[in-house]
Amino acid sequence: MKKFLGYTLAGLIGGISSLAIYNHYLSPNTAANDGPLVQTTPVRYTNNTLPSSFETTPAVDFTAAAGKSVDRVVHIRTEMNRTKNIPRDPFHEFFFGMPGGSRPVMGSGSGVIISEDGYIVTNNHVIDGADKVSVTLNNKYAYDAKVIGTDPSTDLALIKIEEDNLPFMEFANSDDVVVGEWVMAVGNPFNLNSTVTAGIVSAKTRRIDIIEKEMAIESFIQTDAAVNQGNSGGALVNTRGELIGINSAIASTTGSYAGYSFAIPSNLVKKVVNDLAEFGKVQRAFLGIVIKDITPELAKKYSLKDLNGVYVEETTENGGAGAAGIQKGDIIRKVGDVRVNGFNALQEQIGLYRPGDRVNITLTRDGEEKTVGVTLKNREGSTVLYKRNEEIFNLLGAELESFKNAYGNVQGLKITKLQSGKLKAAGIKEGFLITKINGNAVREKSDVEDILSKSDGSVYIEGIYPNGQKAYYAFGM
Repeated sequence: MKKFLGYTLAGLIGGISSLAIYNHYLSPNTAANDGPLVQTTPVRYTNNTLPSSFETTPAVDFTAAAGKSVDRVVHIRTEMNRTKNIPRDPFHEFFFGMPGGSRPVMGSGSGVIISEDGYIVTNNHVIDGADKVSVTLNNKYAYDAKVIGTDPSTDLALIKIEEDNLPFMEFANSDDVVVGEWVMAVGNPFNLNSTVTAGIVSAKTRRIDIIEKEMAIESFIQTDAAVNQGNSGGALVNTRGELIGINSAIASTTGSYAGYSFAIPSNLVKKVVNDLAEFGKVQRAFLGIVIKDITPELAKKYSLKDLNGVYVEETTENGGAGAAGIQKGDIIRKVGDVRVNGFNALQEQIGLYRPGDRVNITLTRDGEEKTVGVTLKNREGSTVLYKRNEEIFNLLGAELESFKNAYGNVQGLKITKLQSGKLKAAGIKEGFLITKINGNAVREKSDVEDILSKSDGSVYIEGIYPNGQKAYYAFGM
């Protein structure tokens, strides 16, 4: 036992001595002065030193623009006599009887005051089909509004309230808007009055095929400022509080904001509302060409050097482009001073002009750039402007209003008041519903103006009386 204990003690002392010698002299993780453990692998740090010329960008301040804008954006409410079915409730019917079965359809949106005497621009789809339009200002005063004119092709409408000295929004040049620029959307989403959201311009000249009208113009400013139901017709403004667009649509699979919204450029808005105020309808000009966007496949087919501009496929008969010498195969680069790199951009720029206006078109032909002056024409190939012709209704001697059936569908124009004129002389009586003039269906007063302004003097009217009796009349203008 004594030998065993002796061997054990000797082995223990030897192990401790060996460990001490190793730790002091041989361990790679120990400093010579027995200091703390350190990592032997070299560490490299990124260079975070800023150049002397670098300046931080200050945060964007929206307060002044927001304060300026909210008083110039209004809340629009609409009421339609068109009715919608109310779901039946057997429990309610048992105790309280049958309900009326229908109620007026209500709607809401936004609008922008553009003049001190009460002109307001909004979306056509906000007031389309409305029998009553009311406007509430940011100061809570409310007014009945009159529809001055609509343009479904751009989804714009002009309405007016009777008031003076109103604060109004100033137009900015939407051609100067750049991608990445800060913007604000101002409107009334979900009936939340005077709501302001912010974002940046995500893209320009966007087409999303949402306007299902003939000759539709879509060249939207795309933003990521939050826009929802009720924002339609509201303002898209820059950081100076100037109008750069009218909010019109969102890209969404749910019906609510999902990241992208779209606004009609202010330059196009300004042109359309000026036409509506002056003429009651838009004076639409056409270049008179059929074009294609330049794709890599098209460029390869025609040996084009780049993908910029739009390709002229053909010129139309009696159009301004053909008369100015524009040919198939030309590449249009600019309209005026504005570059166009696609169908949407070209359509937007031509949409800023009226028939009879002359515009410079810069194009490339056989590798050479040239500029030609083109006189724009209307759809009929004429430079004649449509004129609001109050004399037509004075000659007819009648007051007319659109008539809708129980389902809200416009059936024609009802004679609400009759005095001395062509209609009374022809034997027509008050209450008569005009459905066609010269074989063309009529739904609005502007239809009458359009048809009779093109008439050769002979007028044929057909329609129906409230008792169901159909009647036909003919007279000369």
